[in-house]
This record gives sequence, structure tokens and C-alpha cells, in this order.
Amino acid sequence: MALNTSADAPLPVGEVSRLIGGWIDRLGAVWVEGQITQLSRRPGAGVVFLTLRDPSYDISVSVTCYRQVFDAVSDVVSEGARVVVLAKPEWYAPRGQLSLRATEIKPVGVGELLARLEQLKKSLAAEGLFAAERKKALPFLPQLIGLVCGRASAAERDVLENARHRWPAVRFEVRNVPVQGVHAVPQVVQAVKELDALDGVDVIVVARGGGSVEDLLPFSDEQLVRAVAACRTPVVSAIGHEPDTPLLDLVADLRASTPTDAAKKVVPDVGEEYERVRFLRDRARRSVRSFVEREERGLAQTLARPSIEDPHRMVDERAEQVTSLLDRGRRTLGHLLDRADSELTHTHARVVGLSPAATLRRGYAVLQQADGQVVRDPDEVTAGEALRARVAEGEFSVRVDA
Repeated sequence: MALNTSADAPLPVGEVSRLIGGWIDRLGAVWVEGQITQLSRRPGAGVVFLTLRDPSYDISVSVTCYRQVFDAVSDVVSEGARVVVLAKPEWYAPRGQLSLRATEIKPVGVGELLARLEQLKKSLAAEGLFAAERKKALPFLPQLIGLVCGRASAAERDVLENARHRWPAVRFEVRNVPVQGVHAVPQVVQAVKELDALDGVDVIVVARGGGSVEDLLPFSDEQLVRAVAACRTPVVSAIGHEPDTPLLDLVADLRASTPTDAAKKVVPDVGEEYERVRFLRDRARRSVRSFVEREERGLAQTLARPSIEDPHRMVDERAEQVTSLLDRGRRTLGHLLDRADSELTHTHARVVGLSPAATLRRGYAVLQQADGQVVRDPDEVTAGEALRARVAEGEFSVRVDA
């Protein structure tokens, strides 16, 4: 309920604790799921103390129960086990501490865990987190590889040794984290985000050796799956052995069956690349040699042609024809000129013979009036009119006689 308090009228701590306890006492029992991280069974004590933790978040709560409640499941429940607890919240006023009083504890079986994982898998698949088009291609030769694994684990050794054996120059940025238990999920998520934020990291490998279904549960956690889906850097999942398929395998850009397989898929083998380069170099050399030989044959065939072997031969063969045609042309032109000259002489003779001057040389004269008009009819002149008479050798004046 709302309280009227102020700096001048505060409530004592005890009163606040009492009010909180009263509110919590009104809460009913709830079913709570978590993982047991601490278990205290003191000899002779009638109460068992547990710490129940959420594997996906850094949150835990204290749980107490009577010994007979825990004894009912003590054979199958131990630290690290997942359980479902029916408990009522309690408030311990002297310490201001919240705890749960359990009246029933049920272990979460493998079948139930697998059923929940299947349901989560369908939900995430419906969101498209496992779609093939979302997956990013790995670089051919990563310069810096981010590795998330357990400290001094066989998975770390397998990845580092195999990768460096295949490509000695490769570098690693390693993040050692818990790979099982209640602290695994948040620390693996944090390590993946840190490596994804580094500009130099080309690919991230999350590796862990084999284990039971419970051991591999952190790698099927929804929080981790979403963190990997949000990465801009390609992620390789190398969890467990070949039959193990946590949800991380489905969301990762590449799944490796084992940590050793991850090393083989992430970096190329330097020996194989040398061999590939040698093969391609030999292939290129053969191609160039074949091209040169083909061109040499073509050049030899071209040089063997008569026109190339003796370039002047064609000119010499045509020289006689040119000389013959030139002589023929000259003869033809001479004949044409002689004929034209003869025709011109004949025509000139005809023109000269028919010209007025030739007529005048034969004794004829041309009479012209004073205006230059030629007299053709006696009626054109009058008595006493002065005329000009033109003969072959000149002209003179005449007068008409009546």
C-alpha cells in the first residue's frame, strides 16, 4: 500500500522490513525452475539449504526445505541438476532477505529438456534465425580468429594446434569461459559479443568437447542463440561430437562436427595450398607453352607462303605484264594520235579549200558598202555610191557607175 513518508517523517528500517514481509506473506506458492548451484545438508539438521540459479541470467535465490522433502529426490538431485520447485516466498526480516520455502522438488528429466528444446527450436526457426540466407560466408584466410572455449580444455588445444599446423601464421584471440554450469551462458554470450566488437577478428569459433545433454544445454540457450544471430562476424559452432546438435549449430554460419573439424574448416592447409599453387602454375605454364607453340606453327606456315618467302616474286611476275601493257598503251595512243593528225590535216585542207580567202585567191572580190554591209544584189547599190572591194591581197575603193 502507499505510504505517506517524507524526509522529516521517515519509516524505521524495521517497519519497512515488516511491511515487505507482510506483503510477501500474502503471496501464494509458485512453481520455480532453476539449476542447483549450492547444496547444504548438515548432519542432524532438519532443514536443507539450496541456491537456485537461472542459467541464462546472473540471478539466484535461496531455497530452504525440510529434510524429508529433499530426501525424496536426493538420489537423483545434486549440485548442477535442473529442478522444478513448488515453493512459497518468505521474507527474513532481521536480514532483509528473500528466500523460498520448498514443499516439493521435482527433477527435470532429459526427455522434458529435449521437449523444451524442440519447442524453442521451432519458435526460433519460425523467426528465421536458422534460415540459410542469413548465414555469412567464412573468409578464405582469416588473419585473426576469435576462440571461445574452456580454459586449458581439449577443445582449445585441438583448435589451436590443428589450425597452426595447417597455417602457421594464423593468430588467435582466445576467451576462456565456463562451458557448462550456471555461469556458462552469460559468460559465453559476453565473450562472443566482445570478439564480435573487435575489428580485427575475421571469424569466431565457439568450441567445446563432448558431454551429456545437460552439459551441452548452455549452447541451446535462447540468449546465446540470439546473440550469435546478431553477430556481424561469421560464427563457427564446434560443440561436442558428431551426433550432438545444440541449437548453436543451427544458428551458426558454419557447423563443425568437432573442434578439430572446426580448425580444418576455418583455415586452409598450407601444404594443400602450395600444391594447388604448383598445380595451377604448371597448368598455366602448359597453357602458355601450348599457345606459343601454336603461334610459332602459324608463323612458320605464314613465312612459308611464296608471297612472304620471296616478296619481290609477285612484282617481278607482274613487271613484264606492266611493260607489255605500257607498250600496248603507247602503240594504241600513237595510232590514235596518227589517225587524229591525219583527220586534222584532211579537215584543215577542207577548211582552207572552202574558206573565203581561198575563193579570193582565185580572183574573186567582195564588195562592201560604207557600213560594212556585203553587196549581194545590184539593187542594193546606187549610182555614184562609193564601195570597198576586198581581194586576196588587200582592198581598194570603187564607185558605182550608172
